[in-house]
Amino acid sequence: MQSSPIIQLLVLAGIAVFLILRLRNVLGTRDGFEPPREVAQPQKRGPDLEVIEGGPDADILDHVPADSEAAEALGAMKAAEPSFHVSEFLQGARGAYEMILMSFEKGDMSSILPFLSEEVYEAFSQVVDSREAQGLTVESEFVGVREMALHDASFDPDTREGEVTIRFVGELTHVVRDRAGDIIEGDERHVKKQKDVWTFARIMGSDDPNWQLVATGE
Repeated sequence: MQSSPIIQLLVLAGIAVFLILRLRNVLGTRDGFEPPREVAQPQKRGPDLEVIEGGPDADILDHVPADSEAAEALGAMKAAEPSFHVSEFLQGARGAYEMILMSFEKGDMSSILPFLSEEVYEAFSQVVDSREAQGLTVESEFVGVREMALHDASFDPDTREGEVTIRFVGELTHVVRDRAGDIIEGDERHVKKQKDVWTFARIMGSDDPNWQLVATGE
């Protein structure tokens, strides 16, 4: 019975050794001073490509030929207002085309007044007033823009005014009714093509972000 404390110590020592070995297997060992891990260095790349001033600009060349006067004008417009992007402008012009065209069809000139030059506003208003004087009403529904292309561009360095001309081919239904409500023009079941060449203008770098429709044609 006197040996029981010794036996207990031996058993405890064996358990301690077993636990130490288990911990070494799970956690690993660290002998002496362990240097910090090396931070992975980024792989060396070739020299970064530099944007050469005056080089090709896809935002322009996607829409007009590189050696055209329109490309030169668009480049000057971007230089005068670095935030100007041709592709974004065209997206805005698409929406403006629908808004202005349908407001004109409905005779709602007040809603598009800020987006028209004085000359274009007067020309549109005369047509609307003439329809009203004759008792004519227009019923129209916009279907969509079938085709759209940047046709021309110009920039005046003295006034900083930029102009962009766009060809549109829109699709819409269009009927004109007389005072009695009878259709005298168009077919409400027929989608017609509306061809327009519109010129928008704006002073580049100005605080007013709105472009104005300054000329129309076909």
